[in-house]
Amino acid sequence: MRKMTVEDKPYVLAMMRKFYNSDAVMSNGAEEIFLNDVEECVSDSPYLEGFVFSDKEGAIKGYAMIAHSYSTEFGRPCIWIEDLYLERELRGTGAAGEFFAYLKRKYPDAINRLEVVEENERAVKTYNRNGFEEMTYMEMIRFHETQE
Repeated sequence: MRKMTVEDKPYVLAMMRKFYNSDAVMSNGAEEIFLNDVEECVSDSPYLEGFVFSDKEGAIKGYAMIAHSYSTEFGRPCIWIEDLYLERELRGTGAAGEFFAYLKRKYPDAINRLEVVEENERAVKTYNRNGFEEMTYMEMIRFHETQE
């Protein structure tokens, strides 16, 4: 695992298209959003960090994006794991666990939060195995229309 770079952009975009068209995500995303997300990850943004996962041959086979915030509920920094996608050949290899261990080392005072579709049982088991607990929140969202 390493930080995402500009050179990784085509690989990450291809994986984002797969991820957002899978049953693991409730929305389909959009190309403009994918491009914005990757650009934010490879910039010096204080909000979003991107990572890529490689196989033993060095081919990129996964990516993750984390967002930085603060939780007033828990009174400490919060790392939102926005995206975590691994190609089939990396699943079950411990790559996700290594990623969570990295976050714990790099941001020891932060809580980690993520969203998961309940039906994604394999991901739920992975998150449970790595110390995540279920919360019973209902999530709500409101979009602000851009004023021109």
